[in-house]
Amino acid sequence: MGNTREVNGNAAILARINKGWKPNRYLTNMSMAYFADPKDHVATSIFPICPVDFSTGFYYEFLKGDLARDNVARKPAFGKVSPAKMGHTDNSYKCVVDQIIVGVDQIGAINYQRAGVPASIDPRRSKVRFVSEQQLLHLDILFAESFFKTGVWTNEFTGISSGTPSGSQFLKFNDANFDPVNFFDARKREIKLAGRRMPNKLSLGYDSFTALKNHPDILERVKYTGGTANPAIVNEQVLAQVLGFEEVKVLEATYNAAEEGQPDDMKFVCESDGALLTYTTNAPAIDEPSAGYIFTWDMLGNGNYMATDQFEGEGGTHSEFIEGLMSTDMKKTSDDLACYLSACV
Repeated sequence: MGNTREVNGNAAILARINKGWKPNRYLTNMSMAYFADPKDHVATSIFPICPVDFSTGFYYEFLKGDLARDNVARKPAFGKVSPAKMGHTDNSYKCVVDQIIVGVDQIGAINYQRAGVPASIDPRRSKVRFVSEQQLLHLDILFAESFFKTGVWTNEFTGISSGTPSGSQFLKFNDANFDPVNFFDARKREIKLAGRRMPNKLSLGYDSFTALKNHPDILERVKYTGGTANPAIVNEQVLAQVLGFEEVKVLEATYNAAEEGQPDDMKFVCESDGALLTYTTNAPAIDEPSAGYIFTWDMLGNGNYMATDQFEGEGGTHSEFIEGLMSTDMKKTSDDLACYLSACV
């Protein structure tokens, strides 16, 4: 990047900000526009964004037993009750900086400028979009590798192809004998008792969703809801109503797993045969429970968790660069508010 653009960590970024450095406002606003709609991506739709003012810090985790116990007692005559206990543990977050830089050929861009082409295909605009979508893809992959898999959540179940399920087992979604409504009712009940919140989101791998929406029990429940002009269909919204969730999220984001120079190897970001029940808060705050959070350091202090900048290349190269910076820490914040299902199909 050159000696004026080196970014080695949060301290270096803060030093630049304190000296008066500010990202290109136009580029930052345009870039954030692509971040505003999370429904096409994975991580931010399951683990909500929680902005923080400092790159590192602590947050309380109040003890569930103390909060759920009836601590109110009858006041004795001429006396007082004993103080109630409200214990807590301290947990921490540490946002680290991720960076992406992409170049723009200024000579090549002249043709676009002189031709008066639509702004949507301007090289600079497309590079800003690339930076934004790469940042989202990076978050998606971090989420899939860390939280959408076995061995992470205390509450886990595994699908079996035949026989009678026992313990933490269930018949696979594509088995006609699987009872989806009763199964998910049982999982919701467990999470409600353990975490004091009813799970409101069901995130399904692509194949898991396909199996559920075509399950005979689901089809039977919706077959009379349509007509000739508008036949009954099972989509995310219908499945959410049948199973009793605020939202069913199909995890259909894809990525290229091949190294540069190798043939493309397109895959789903999240395991296509997995599923995750979560309570995901609609009002993110450090003292509001949620299965997980993405802590994002607001390095600019303006409510944006991504900074986008533009700078010139070395003299004679006739190049410029678009830079994206994001400082995050993705954390599981409540084991009691989630349940992972593997081998669903």
